[in-house]
Amino acid sequence: MQDNIFPRLERALCETDPTQKCELIFQIDADYRSGSLKIAPNEDLPRDVFVAGRPEKPELVPPYKVEQRKTSTPEGYAAMLHAICHIEFNAINLALDAAYRFRTLPEQFTLDWLKVAYEEAQHFTLMRDRLREHGYDYGDFSAHGHLWDMAYKTAFDPLLRMALVPRVLEARGLDVTPAIREKVKQRGDLPTCDVLDIIYRDEVGHVQIGTRWYAHLCEQRGLEPMGLFRNLLRRFDMFIFRGYVNLEARERAGFSQFEMAMLEDFEKSWHETHGKAA
Repeated sequence: MQDNIFPRLERALCETDPTQKCELIFQIDADYRSGSLKIAPNEDLPRDVFVAGRPEKPELVPPYKVEQRKTSTPEGYAAMLHAICHIEFNAINLALDAAYRFRTLPEQFTLDWLKVAYEEAQHFTLMRDRLREHGYDYGDFSAHGHLWDMAYKTAFDPLLRMALVPRVLEARGLDVTPAIREKVKQRGDLPTCDVLDIIYRDEVGHVQIGTRWYAHLCEQRGLEPMGLFRNLLRRFDMFIFRGYVNLEARERAGFSQFEMAMLEDFEKSWHETHGKAA
């Protein structure tokens, strides 16, 4: 007899212990592959999870209150690794929430975001191991909850979620990871470089999944995807680019050349508007 996957996803989403959360995801994936889980969205309704499960630490503070440390010091370097750990932990909850919450979409949507949750759990585990190698653990530094905040703001509509979380916030990782890797390489921390390579490789696929489902939902609703994306960026005041933009990775993740040109134009107009406001 098969169990329904959605109560299992809810349990993983609400689990507060990071290690246990990852183990629950790995087991869900294994059980689905073995045939002991089914995707039955109509058996019950999703609960509105206001706050995803997380440990008491790290302490969450506003982004501007997260202490900035020089990565040239052992503590500052560990803080950088901790920040990556925190991003990956939030990405676990984001993927679980998408798979759990938006169950009226085709079964492949649930499977796609279970895959993302599985890979994000691997990323978190690998990066936490690297952090521990440097004498620290997840929770030893403060962090912010910006990623989950946006997840909850888009909880009522999967189109908004796909547009603004994977295609904006998570896609930002494609821009910044190469520079972080270069810093890590200069320090001689090659095992951490290997972990960053895994994260970078998988994140292209995650953004690609978000792009594919965004296009699907736009087509389903008869909406023009690129014009809508531009309007959503303006409406939510999303700042797309800060420094280097990895156009090659974004193209592999499903952004068209026309769309990237549109985003660059948006960036110029953002500066003009906000510059005048300042």
